Amino acid sequence: MSHQLSRRHLLQLATASAAGFGLTACGGGSGGAPSGGDGESGRITVWSWTTAAEALRGVVPSFERDNPGITVDVQDVGNPAIWDKITVGLASGGKGLADVLHIGVDYLPGYLEKFPNGLADLSALGADRHRDEFAQGLWPTVIGKDKAAHALPWEVNPLGLFYRQDYFEKAGVDPAAIGSWDDLIAAGPKVLAATGAQLIGLDKPGTTQDMDFFQNLMQLQGAFYFDHDGRVTLASPAAVQALTLIKRLNDAGLLADTAGQGTWKRLVGEGRLATVPYPAWAVEYLATKFPDQSGKWRVMQPPAAVAGGRRSAIVNSTYLAVASSSKRRRAAWRFVEYALTRPAEINRMFTSGGVFPALGAAYADPMFSAPHPFYGGQSVLKSFVDSLTTGADATNFTGDYARALKLASDAQSQVLLKGADPATALRDAARQLSQQTGRQQAV
Repeated sequence: MSHQLSRRHLLQLATASAAGFGLTACGGGSGGAPSGGDGESGRITVWSWTTAAEALRGVVPSFERDNPGITVDVQDVGNPAIWDKITVGLASGGKGLADVLHIGVDYLPGYLEKFPNGLADLSALGADRHRDEFAQGLWPTVIGKDKAAHALPWEVNPLGLFYRQDYFEKAGVDPAAIGSWDDLIAAGPKVLAATGAQLIGLDKPGTTQDMDFFQNLMQLQGAFYFDHDGRVTLASPAAVQALTLIKRLNDAGLLADTAGQGTWKRLVGEGRLATVPYPAWAVEYLATKFPDQSGKWRVMQPPAAVAGGRRSAIVNSTYLAVASSSKRRRAAWRFVEYALTRPAEINRMFTSGGVFPALGAAYADPMFSAPHPFYGGQSVLKSFVDSLTTGADATNFTGDYARALKLASDAQSQVLLKGADPATALRDAARQLSQQTGRQQAV
């Protein structure tokens, strides 16, 4: 759960790693099929981190009982340490890698691009029979250049808008009337006048590359920094619309500055933010971190970025893959399949670690429609499940995400601190991104 909070901060360090991707891809790590084996028994190792690793350990007893001859060692490698370890291992042809790897959507496309032989072909082991079992929009991410699946989805994070129900009531704002960000920006001054709370918090100077909200607004429009062919779309109409909305929030005094360690948490704790656009993992995070605000929060589907537009988006996800270098690929695949395609196992992990499941069959469990006391008895998990049923587009992070993140962050800061024009700032950023990566800009 909380590992997601730091993802945008960790990626500040990733620009050098991304450059490293390009260097190592020129060496022996990406060429030729790595040595490995299809062993069906023996000891397999699994790399994950923090609460997710603990959740996976909960699967091991039943898996080992149902799969005699296989033992599983789940290792908490840590985040961000796991990304360096996986990158180094892939670059060296799989040397030192675990059998099973837990990989985020912000890294998986880059691994598949730069190390096309690094992750095992799971289609050959039977993965394709599960392709329709997961939330829409996730399967394209697991497909490599060979058109085969190289991972299975584990965690999905549909976007929601958490909001202070008491503030909306005090300001006379009807949440049901909020259909787009235009509507919320129009209501913002009422909330501010009645409660003193601003709508959104962002790190305006970009010291933490706080681009989740910008990305969310693009994803609501089915767009991102790159299209599905890997072309640069940082200056697309959808991107300009997203940054323009952020500028409007800032110009109206509705955007709080969260620069500085712990500022966002302090602002929420002090009741100075009226809304929080966060994905499903935040359900228990808010309840745990701010228990004194119990009953005051609710969740709605995110307002559309464009009036009349879609109100659902998958903002991030994580996957389990098998290293091609594994000497026990079939055994490793059996663990991945067991953990991620059985509702009982996936929900056991969800309740222990807060990893919102990507498996559609999991949502039949009553807990996904149960009332949550922190949210005034609202069935908040159901609201996220419902948003998944409306569909979402796959996001192509590519191997150049870190570069795009840095340039987009700089553009956002220019707009917020210097009053730059969003379209101009993004056009300049897209040009630099194209130059740095050799990727064409989409027309």
